Amino acid sequence: MLEQLLIFTRGGLILWSSCRGLGNALKGSPIDALIRSCLLEERSAETSFAHDAYTLKWAFHNELGLVFVAVYQRILHLLYVDDLLAAVRREFAEIYDPKRTSYDDFDETFRQLQKEAEARAEEMKKSKQAGRAPAVPGKKQGAGGAAQRDAKQKGNGAGGGGSGKDDGDGDGDSGKGRWLANGNGNGQEKGARERSHAPPGSVVVKGKENGGPQAGAFDVNKLQKLRSKGGKKSDNTKPASKGGEPKKIVKKNRVWDDSPSESRLDFTDPVDERGEGIVEAVAADQGESMMDKEEDLSSESEAEEEDEEVEGAKPGAKKKGWFTSMFQSIAGNAIIEKSDLQPALKALKDRLMTKNVAEEIAEKLCESVAASLEGKKLGSFTRISSTVQTAMEEALLRILTPKRSIDILREVHAAKEHGKPYVIVFVGVNGVGKSTNLAKVAYWLLQHNISVMLAACDTFRSGAVEQLRTHARRLQIPIFEKGYEKDPAVVAREAIQEASRNKSDVVLVDTAGRMQDNEPLMRALSKLINLNSPDLVLFVGEALVGNDAVDQLSKFNQKLADLSTVPNARLIDGILLTKFDTIDDKVGAALSMVYISGAPVMFVGCGQSYTDLKKLNVKSIVKTLLK
Repeated sequence: MLEQLLIFTRGGLILWSSCRGLGNALKGSPIDALIRSCLLEERSAETSFAHDAYTLKWAFHNELGLVFVAVYQRILHLLYVDDLLAAVRREFAEIYDPKRTSYDDFDETFRQLQKEAEARAEEMKKSKQAGRAPAVPGKKQGAGGAAQRDAKQKGNGAGGGGSGKDDGDGDGDSGKGRWLANGNGNGQEKGARERSHAPPGSVVVKGKENGGPQAGAFDVNKLQKLRSKGGKKSDNTKPASKGGEPKKIVKKNRVWDDSPSESRLDFTDPVDERGEGIVEAVAADQGESMMDKEEDLSSESEAEEEDEEVEGAKPGAKKKGWFTSMFQSIAGNAIIEKSDLQPALKALKDRLMTKNVAEEIAEKLCESVAASLEGKKLGSFTRISSTVQTAMEEALLRILTPKRSIDILREVHAAKEHGKPYVIVFVGVNGVGKSTNLAKVAYWLLQHNISVMLAACDTFRSGAVEQLRTHARRLQIPIFEKGYEKDPAVVAREAIQEASRNKSDVVLVDTAGRMQDNEPLMRALSKLINLNSPDLVLFVGEALVGNDAVDQLSKFNQKLADLSTVPNARLIDGILLTKFDTIDDKVGAALSMVYISGAPVMFVGCGQSYTDLKKLNVKSIVKTLLK
């Protein structure tokens, strides 16, 4: 049974509903969830959306800017929903008036359309059942098999030399490429050799008829001679070197300095009398963090592109963009069809994938753009290529722009007023740079006069506690550690309690790197998050990954949800992208991660010093992706 069919504009104005007066009948606001999760995040090309106990399907009328949504129980499989949506879309478009806000007269039309759609679905179901041929065991199948065998035997006897008779001279049909399982085979072999004039011991290739050596005979004796010689060809074809054997190249020995400077090779920290490393404090002389600097949109590469001229063209002529050069589409007030969009979308998908966007994400984005443009009128003097590019640019901006504002500095001060520390947990796979970028975040917070304490909860990897201890000494901030092989959830809880006693504003929790498929470590991480309820869970990922970004984030979120012991599971709240300075224009990992998780990129690591942490410039990323 259909629960609700809703018609509203893209601006959010509800024009008509099939269950007016029963607005509270649907539990959990599935329409709002659809708008947040699909329509606003460019997932509108998907066929359906599941929320709580409901399944939602939708259709667009892009020319009028209308959205049609059908809601029904997930346990039901209603075959007529797509047909009904198409019919409602067609009928409502005929009576739609932008000045009207009420369509009470559409009730009777909808009931009639629903009855017709249900009747068509029932008729189709019956026709499928009637047209299905039942399997009949026994005689019919046996008779059919016997008939096939008879036909096969007749065919063999008539045209294949299957009579079994042969006089030994190979003149019969059976000698032409057919080996029999009786004694006549010797006669056939002999006859074939006589026809081909092949010596004894040779093998005749099947299907060859009257002829000499070209008939397919191969001399086995020659093969044996070749094998005895090692199967090598004569070396006469090789040109003789002038100096006999070539000179053997001998690697020269490395020449070391007579007295190497030990200071040149020693990069360790100086050691005090007790044998502990003396680490210089660097919090004062590193300079301002890049997080507080506004990044300029214009890049040198873009300026160079603008100044480039086309070879052989008139002075001042600039290179055309990749869209412009590939697609010179029609102009006018034509209705855009899906076939018109395919060439531009195919090139756009390839372009996104060269920028390191995961293939699955690029495919879905292109489908979503096609769904938003299909049926629209093409403006005068407008190419389809430029229309697609504009739509994709708007879609990328919507995806990468955070859905909710996470102002860490403001939230830290709010937590301080309530007398508790602000807790940030850093999670991610192995080797992405969690500890290093945790120290960068600590340095940025210190510059804003916020007291920070580190919690060494990576009790799994050897050297992890010592690494974090070094950062703490260099930044002159306290660290809470309990060594190795301890429960990280308990260590984090004790660290938060210690921070409350010491009046620390922020606790940065370092966790062990773990692959998304590692069940024990993922269970330990879920326990840490559920036990301590951190204010922010940051996923630290590399900007170098492509398709793997989708797998990492989706499985991290899935594991955190599955292993959670509380009803509302805590998932990843934000993303910290590392090694961003190593990827040139391959910035697609940022898009893949945000698309698959819905979490914003809050920090970008772009170097090895404490100041190399900055915000993600969304407009710059979009320009780079479409360049």
